Amino acid sequence: MSTQAVKKVIVVVGLGNGTGTGGSTARLFAKKGYSVALIARGADHVKNLAEEINASGGEAAPFPIDAYTHETFSTAWGAIRNRFPKPRYVINAALYNASHGVWKPFLDVKPEDIEAALNVSVVGAFAFSKEVIQEFKGNDIDESGKRGTLLFTGATASLRGNVTTSAFAAGKFGTRALSQSLAKEFGKQNIHAIIDGSILTDRSKNRGPEWEKNEDVRLNADSIASSYLYLVNQDRSAWTWELDLRPAHEKW
Repeated sequence: MSTQAVKKVIVVVGLGNGTGTGGSTARLFAKKGYSVALIARGADHVKNLAEEINASGGEAAPFPIDAYTHETFSTAWGAIRNRFPKPRYVINAALYNASHGVWKPFLDVKPEDIEAALNVSVVGAFAFSKEVIQEFKGNDIDESGKRGTLLFTGATASLRGNVTTSAFAAGKFGTRALSQSLAKEFGKQNIHAIIDGSILTDRSKNRGPEWEKNEDVRLNADSIASSYLYLVNQDRSAWTWELDLRPAHEKW
């Protein structure tokens, strides 16, 4: 009597319009045999990406939410566990790719700007991470020596502030600190937590055709996704905590 192989699942949060890091990561992992749970604001983009992956022979399901809060993530994760139940599925990878960009001189930053940045990059990241860690703790240790991998998309603003990034950097600093804290607390439980220029998306192509074609000056979302796949496949003897990806000609 044959037994059905357990199928791995990645949960991806933050898709934009589907042409950036979140979308590329979902597509690549689906091609590599993962089932994909998609969480984001904007029901149409979430649904469209799920349909695209399913039409290409993969397996994906949309879980749209209207805000990144403890309540919405709790509800979404309940639905994800019902859609991808154990023991047929195991959720062993997750990506928090959501952020709220605020680029203004400090005196122009409004209370709602800083609140929005912190809600997405800190409060939302905390809420998502709690669900992920609780899920991973119930997994067996796999062949690479881990129960799961939690990825966060960072930015230069995760490392330092600049003249118009006071609000954005505050949020990204918080995400990075969370990632480091989780890595230190849960690495001993074989749970891998990691944090990762401008990325080429449909929204950024208005910078002009020369910028779009020049991979020396901008990050390619598909290349970032490949790096995420590499991180998920790392064995426990050599784990990355922080990976700094930059195009060859970036001034940083």
